Amino acid sequence: MTDPATNPDANTATTAPAADPAAEARVRADDRAHVFHSWSAQGAINPMPVAAAEGARIYDYEGKGYLDFGSQLVSANLGHNHPELVAAIRRQAGRVTNLNPAFASDVRGELARRIVESAQGEFSHVFFTNGGADAVEHAIRMARLHTGKNKILAAYRSYHGATGSAIMATGEGRRLGNPTTDGDVYHFWGPFLYRSAFHADSPEQECARALEHLEQTILFEGPDQIAALILESMVGSSGVIAPPEGYLKGVRELCDRYGILYIADEVMVGFGRTGRLFAYEHGGEDLAPDLVTFAKGVNSGYVPLGGVLIHPDIVETFSERAYPGGLTYSGHPLACAPGVAALDVYEREGVFERVARLGEELIGPRLREIAERHPSVGEVRGLGFFWAIEFVRDRASREPLTELGEFAAACKEAGVWPMVSANRTHIAPPLMTSEEDLRRGLAAIDAAIDRIDALL
Repeated sequence: MTDPATNPDANTATTAPAADPAAEARVRADDRAHVFHSWSAQGAINPMPVAAAEGARIYDYEGKGYLDFGSQLVSANLGHNHPELVAAIRRQAGRVTNLNPAFASDVRGELARRIVESAQGEFSHVFFTNGGADAVEHAIRMARLHTGKNKILAAYRSYHGATGSAIMATGEGRRLGNPTTDGDVYHFWGPFLYRSAFHADSPEQECARALEHLEQTILFEGPDQIAALILESMVGSSGVIAPPEGYLKGVRELCDRYGILYIADEVMVGFGRTGRLFAYEHGGEDLAPDLVTFAKGVNSGYVPLGGVLIHPDIVETFSERAYPGGLTYSGHPLACAPGVAALDVYEREGVFERVARLGEELIGPRLREIAERHPSVGEVRGLGFFWAIEFVRDRASREPLTELGEFAAACKEAGVWPMVSANRTHIAPPLMTSEEDLRRGLAAIDAAIDRIDALL
C-alpha cells in the first residue's frame, strides 16, 4: 500500500459506486421493518444505508462519498477496505475459519505475543474477547478473583460498555435506566478542568484535587474491599478528555498504596488513536497498569475482536486453578488475522508517529483557529487523531448548546460524516487519512459551525 505519510493523496481517490435507488429502497425497507438499533427509539430514526466504503470514506446509494470523521465508532483506525487487512482475512478464510479456543492458533498466538512485546509494562498473556465490553467484563472478573475482593471503582464521565458490569461501571447517562446487574461498582469524579468538580483554576490544581478526592473515595469505600479501579486512559465518548499531567501516575501510586489493581480501559484510544500504542503511555515511561482492555483499533474493526492484557501475577492465580470464564469465539482466527496485518501496517508505515505529528502540527492548530473564530465554541481539546469541539450558548456561563442538527446537516452536505454527541462534535478520522482530507474535513466543520453561531 502507498504510504500516505509520503504520498498525501494516497487515500483521497477511489471510485464511487453507481447510484442504485432500488437497492437503497430495499435496504431501508428491511432495516426499518426488521433491525432493532442500539441506543435508539426505534420509531425516531432513519439510518442512512451505506453502499460501499474505501479508505477514509463511506458512500451512500446515490454515489456520494463522505469523509468518515468518526472512524465509525472510533474503530476504523486503518480506514475501510484496507487491502492488507482484507487479504489477511481472505487467506485465513482459506485455512481455518472457525476454531474452538481450546486449540492453539498461529494467528492468535502471534497477535498475543506481539501485543505483549509492544505494550509498555509487565504483561505476559492476552485473553481475547469479542469486543470491548467483553474485555471489561473479564478484566473485572479477573481482578475480583485474583484479589478476593469485590468492589470496583470507576469514574463519572466514562463509558465501559453495555453489558452487565461494564454498564454499571459506566459513569455517564447511558448507565441510567438499566437494571442493576452489578451492585458493587462505585463512582468518583475524574479530572476535567473545563467543567471542574473541584473548583480548580489550573491543570495542576485539578490534578491534585482529583487525586485527593479519589483517595478519600478509596478510604471511605474501604481499601480492603476494593478489587480494582477501572479508568479510561483518555475519556472517549463522554467528552474526549485527556487527564492532566501527573494524574495517571497518581492513580497508579494510590492503587499501589492501597493494594488495588489498576485496569486501563484502552478500548477506544488504543492502537494509535492518540499517537501511542496505548494512551496510558502518555502518563510516563514507567507507568503500567495491571490489566489493559482493548478492542476496536486492534484490527480496525474489520471483524469483532477485543482482549485483556494481563500482568503475570494475575496469570499465576490461574496456573493451577481454572479461570471460570470463556467465549466460543475467543481469539477467532478470522478476527486475529487482520489484527496481525494491522500491526504490520502500524509498524512499517510509522502510523503512530504520523498521528502524533499531525495532531500537533495540523489538527490541533486548525481547531484552535476554529475556536477563536466561533463564539459558540467553548473549548477544543484532544491528542493525535482524537479531538472534541464543545459548543456552548455562552462562553462565560459555559451552558451547553445541544441543538446540533443543522451543524450535522451542513457537514454532510459538504461530504463529511460528523460524530455528534451531546453538545460536542468528536473528531476521530481514520489514522491513514491524508493531510488533504484532514484539511478538507476541518474546513467543512469550520463552515458548518456558522449554523450553530446563528443560534446564539
